Amino acid sequence: MTVHFHEEDLPAGVLAPGPIAIDTETMGLITPRDRLCVVQISDGKGDEHLVRFNPGSDYAAPNLRAVLADPERLKLYHFGRFDIAAIKHYLGVVAAPVYCTKIASRLIRTYTDRHGLKELVRELLGQDISKQQQSSDWGGPVLSDAQKDYAASDVRYLHALKAELDKRLIREGRMELAQACFDFLPHRAELDLAGWPEIDIFAHM
Repeated sequence: MTVHFHEEDLPAGVLAPGPIAIDTETMGLITPRDRLCVVQISDGKGDEHLVRFNPGSDYAAPNLRAVLADPERLKLYHFGRFDIAAIKHYLGVVAAPVYCTKIASRLIRTYTDRHGLKELVRELLGQDISKQQQSSDWGGPVLSDAQKDYAASDVRYLHALKAELDKRLIREGRMELAQACFDFLPHRAELDLAGWPEIDIFAHM
């Protein structure tokens, strides 16, 4: 496997057809305040592509935008709610249709409250990934090899996780419910951007 690093846009034609795994790295967790620094993409064939945006970027990225907005490509996320909002805010596209491994995990792994990517990869795939770079400075002028490997690992396993989670969703009769949640996710991200990040509009009170 190879991690490819790009500045400001994804080169044309580097991804195979089919579903793509997506993740983002930002300066923090408040989307309008904390700028988008890196978008990670994998087509599941063994390589990962990192697209880095510099301070003051106009986020034009025509090739990346086209891939993210392609309605024929399923986008795989882990906690897609955050990534979809960041992509919409900075790149101006809705990166859908959606599959979220964290939602699938919550629907099917009801025997645990551990739904992080590290735990999922360990249980379902028998692999161990490091999260040491999770809170590092993604806006610096140079990304370390450790940062690049961490960013790549966030998309490296999502295709395989989807295959395993789908087996369990089908087994327990929850695939239709999961799909409804996935379809709603871009709207949940839009609510976050519109000012309802922590308010459950479905709640009684």
